[in-house]
Amino acid sequence: MSDEIMNDNDEYEKVCYICRRTESKTGKMIMMPGDMSICVDCMQKSFDTLNDGTIDYDSLMKFSNMPGVNFMSMSDLEENLKKDIPKKQKIKKKTKSDKPAIDIKSIPAPHVIKAKLDDYIIGQDHAKKVISVAVYNHYKRVATDTMDEIEIEKSNMLMLGPTGSGKTYLVKTLAKLLDVPLAITDATSLTEAGYIGDDIESVVSKLLAAADNDVEKAEHGIIFIDEIDKLAKKKNTHSRDVSGESVQQGMLKLLEGSDVEVPVGSNSKNAMVPLVTVNTRNILFICGGAFPDLEDIIKQRLNKQSSIGFIADLKDKYDNDDTILEKVTLEDLKIFGMIPEFLGRLPIIYTLSPLSEEMLVKILKEPKNAILKQYQKLLRLDEVDLVFDDSALEAIAKKAMEKKTGARALRSIIEEFMLDIMFEIPKDDNIGRVTITGDYINKVGGPIIDMRGVVKLEAKE
Repeated sequence: MSDEIMNDNDEYEKVCYICRRTESKTGKMIMMPGDMSICVDCMQKSFDTLNDGTIDYDSLMKFSNMPGVNFMSMSDLEENLKKDIPKKQKIKKKTKSDKPAIDIKSIPAPHVIKAKLDDYIIGQDHAKKVISVAVYNHYKRVATDTMDEIEIEKSNMLMLGPTGSGKTYLVKTLAKLLDVPLAITDATSLTEAGYIGDDIESVVSKLLAAADNDVEKAEHGIIFIDEIDKLAKKKNTHSRDVSGESVQQGMLKLLEGSDVEVPVGSNSKNAMVPLVTVNTRNILFICGGAFPDLEDIIKQRLNKQSSIGFIADLKDKYDNDDTILEKVTLEDLKIFGMIPEFLGRLPIIYTLSPLSEEMLVKILKEPKNAILKQYQKLLRLDEVDLVFDDSALEAIAKKAMEKKTGARALRSIIEEFMLDIMFEIPKDDNIGRVTITGDYINKVGGPIIDMRGVVKLEAKE
């Protein structure tokens, strides 16, 4: 093969010397002496064989049954070693177009984003407005890519709200509407590099996996780090804080924007996994957490206004204030245990309000994928109509409020009461409609069951 072809990296790609697969199928190759390329699968198989102490050609042939792997017979292999095997071949590469990754004209306006979020999420108008504007400005920044000397900074967000208020669901819905890759990770598993747990870079490798290992697509995605409050500095501890303050400090470079080497198809780096470089400069980071006990810190600050005299505030003035989180300041978050450098890279801080009983009733029936609509669809497959009357919805919402886990309680309550119904309905083909009442939810009555003939007669009337 001529030197011209060998040096033309734009038109040719490496071929594994053993299994004959190309680099586009195997991933990054391992270069061996003599300009030979070996894929990761074949190299691992070679190591496994050497570790066993014997070279079992039969087991090697079994390995060749993998999809896309084509091992030669021993005689063909010996014959092939005598030949000058081409180490590269023509590749199928995507032609780079002049079109930018994100078109500024295709970015939906904030009011359009909020209107779409309204179809799926009940309430939380302030949070939806903040996140719509922040996302709109972020992708405008990505699309323009700082065309002049004025550089627009990133709009990373910190979302505070009680459990079950819709933090994760809000981000999931947003990523689905914008059609961008999304990675959701839990901060509780993150530790400082070198300790047992996930490295900080693992959040980027999850985003790369969500983008089908497309680096350019991943660099315009969204990373949602949940339970961020668990990274608060540990108080009154003399041991090294490897899962708290250290992780906050390690995440500073990610939030601001830097080149990170992440493994392809794995969460941990090792010699057998190829690495790619991902730049986090245009990745939008959204951090969320319930921040328990933060209310006490806010109350303590607000109660400092209390003094002796007739105009003094009462000590319990804010005890029943459901909107206490909305009064949060950066100083409160620092006292909670978040370091100033970390908070400085999350310029947009907003809160989600706790769900009221009225909001829970709306969540049950109004969104496009409401819980009740899901169960109605399930029973419709059995040709049975499912109806919830208003008293049932109110009873379900009241029970959910008692559990104090927000919208998460709704499905568990409905699942409990629907179990017997969904078990019995397939037994009788004559059932046409099931009506869930408040008495059934409160366990003082049963559901109303109508047979098919009655349902048809009512429909005609």
